[in-house]
Amino acid sequence: MKILVIGSGGREHALVWKLKQSPRVTEIFCAPGNGGISQLAECVPLKISDHDALVKFAKERDIGLTVVGPDDALAAGIVDRFQSEGLHVFGPTQSAARLESSKVFAKEFMLRHGIPTAASGQFSNADDARAFAAKMSAPIVVKASGLALGKGVIIAQTHAEAETAIREIMEERKFGDAGAEVVIEEFLEGEECSIHALVDGRSYLLFPSAQDHKRALDGDLGLNTGGMGTFSPAAKVLPPALEARVRTEVLDRFIAGLRADGLDYRGMLFPGLMITRDGIKVLEFNCRFGDPETQVLLTRLESDLLDLLEATIEQRLDTTDARWRPEAAVCVILASGGYPGSYAGGKKIAGLEDGDATIFHAGTKRDGDEFLTAGGRVLGVTTLAPTLAEAKARAYAAVAGIRFEGMQFRSDIAAKGL
Repeated sequence: MKILVIGSGGREHALVWKLKQSPRVTEIFCAPGNGGISQLAECVPLKISDHDALVKFAKERDIGLTVVGPDDALAAGIVDRFQSEGLHVFGPTQSAARLESSKVFAKEFMLRHGIPTAASGQFSNADDARAFAAKMSAPIVVKASGLALGKGVIIAQTHAEAETAIREIMEERKFGDAGAEVVIEEFLEGEECSIHALVDGRSYLLFPSAQDHKRALDGDLGLNTGGMGTFSPAAKVLPPALEARVRTEVLDRFIAGLRADGLDYRGMLFPGLMITRDGIKVLEFNCRFGDPETQVLLTRLESDLLDLLEATIEQRLDTTDARWRPEAAVCVILASGGYPGSYAGGKKIAGLEDGDATIFHAGTKRDGDEFLTAGGRVLGVTTLAPTLAEAKARAYAAVAGIRFEGMQFRSDIAAKGL
């Protein structure tokens, strides 16, 4: 079977890397791909937003399955377009993807179906949002409702900061049209945890737990990013008793909600959780593989990923199992200097072949035999080892051998799990 993966980041590199291991896969293409992906697949210079060109390519190359990586492509209805052309595609429809593309829609879904979440209000008027925030206790969470590359959440420590956040998001449109509506939430204290589950609309297949590190700096300080590293399993954060509650309080109710609302959801569900003193709360829904969670999860996956994706599309998850390596995995993100703010690209990367790690490329491009930086998050240095401590040590040993001008990374990835 020929496979097309849509996207250009570390998540897509990991998907290509794992799908290539399937004995059923004969050829892999990636649109548009990146420098590292070009070593495994044929990169096709097509824009993610150019649905016509992507459909044409899939037909001309007789693509057996297209796997959609990014959230914005799902929100734009690429799955619906491929399905309308009779093409096999992995990912939820545009209507179902609103669970990520609209935080207002997601909040209403959670409240309607009894899925635990933070107390909140949803607003399309800035004055109403300010009035609601003024009545809350600080810290206050202000979220752009739409897609904002993982950066549309501001934790305001004071009421003045909350007013500033509302102005920047709704009036100055710091995140573009994503800020047409906002969600104002109570601040939840606890430990964040990422779970992934393949969902076919009738059943689900839960993946092992992982924990992401969103803040740019050690100790969970600095600005929010798309993710600076992750590890799996996150057993200390999500022990078996809490995982059982995730099933009953989140996933079972999610499936029931899909049925009640008539949503055709076949794809990956990635809820961000906060483990609080009062139990599990869902921070948000993501309707695709996480990044960088995918890097550690697929490193631990023993089963054929293609089989799992097809079982999801064909609604066979109730009779499908997955096998997982018992080892722990750690991924450390190497980012450009200045990320998540402005940064310069085109920096030569050295040391990629020297370490004992799997290097997933995110923001890179090839220049002959060399790799150059071409994004905020550049590389995901990923390792597998019998224990989390060993995986962490191996990851940072590999990081020590990689160099590019301005390289920044967190030095405490996986520390919470130890």
